[in-house]
Amino acid sequence: MPDSTEKTASDAINTISSGTVLAFDFGMRRVGVAIGEYELRLAHPLTTIDQAVTKSRFEKIAELIREWQPVLLVVGLSVHADGAEHEVTRLCQRFARRLEGRFGIPVVMEDERYTTVIARLTLEEVGITGRKQRPMLDQIAAQHILQTFFDSSYAAS
Repeated sequence: MPDSTEKTASDAINTISSGTVLAFDFGMRRVGVAIGEYELRLAHPLTTIDQAVTKSRFEKIAELIREWQPVLLVVGLSVHADGAEHEVTRLCQRFARRLEGRFGIPVVMEDERYTTVIARLTLEEVGITGRKQRPMLDQIAAQHILQTFFDSSYAAS
């Protein structure tokens, strides 16, 4: 049975035509955040929340929401390469439910397969390798999640 936060891109398109969108690459230790404007459909890395404690994470997220006033949140859904769910899948879904419950902003789940690999390759292309990638990797992955959402929602419209 689909999770209530698992709205499709077309559902979001039907209710939103403009405004800021924040995307999250959820991880056990860090959460990458990206930002974009719905009308422009262009994603940018924003920040990495380096907090493992849930309360601290949500305090940082609340600050970002107050500052940017998003109309939609996109959360990357972690699954195995074959689409099978795993423990982090359920944690991503829980994170999405918490975002929607705490902030009352619609949340869309977006497949995040290979986004960390793509983010790593993107950083390597500009000469950032190894440990130097750590502060940026998750926000670049979030950027790819958001850009995938924008591209798929644009194609669906």
